[in-house]
Amino acid sequence: MLKKYHRKILEDTLRERFSPHALEVIIEANLGQDNLAGLVGHPEYHFDNNAFEAGNAYIESQRGIIRRVLREGGAPEEAWRAFGRLTHAAQDFYAHSNYVRLWTARLTPQQSIAGMREIDPLDEDILADKGLRSGKVYWLEVISFIPALRPLAARMLPSNSHAAMNLDSPARGPLFPAALHAARKRTLHELEHLLAEFSPEEQARFLG
Repeated sequence: MLKKYHRKILEDTLRERFSPHALEVIIEANLGQDNLAGLVGHPEYHFDNNAFEAGNAYIESQRGIIRRVLREGGAPEEAWRAFGRLTHAAQDFYAHSNYVRLWTARLTPQQSIAGMREIDPLDEDILADKGLRSGKVYWLEVISFIPALRPLAARMLPSNSHAAMNLDSPARGPLFPAALHAARKRTLHELEHLLAEFSPEEQARFLG
């Protein structure tokens, strides 16, 4: 998902929950996953290359950092950065896999618009579906980072590529809003899932 949509999701869902400083640290860490060091050799950061097991393990590792920091009384900035990294991966799951396509394939034409808004980001049947997959990042895809060459990359790369499968922006077609809705819901789910584990004092430290 493009950086501006990661930022929008976080601002829309977390602005009323976290302090302004905490939110900016979370956003910075989230967007940092799309720096060169995060894009090369780390499919688990983005759920690319069918790295579902590794991606889920990465998310759990970031939850572990948050738990440790809050329970041991560490600096909350470390927990905020972990939450930013966690949410980036969780949000990219819907933009880089065919989860949204599997969800919308169930809908009738009459259900399509409402069904995209009502998407369940953790549908157990889809998560267990053997057809669930994510785009493979090919070396040729580097040319897609040059806006003028993106159409060429889309034509040259296979249908299982990240370039062909991603729902990173509205330009990727009518399923992008469903990916955005799912990413928003998953972000809130991750927050509530964590807060439920902590005492009121720990919650207050985490929210800044």
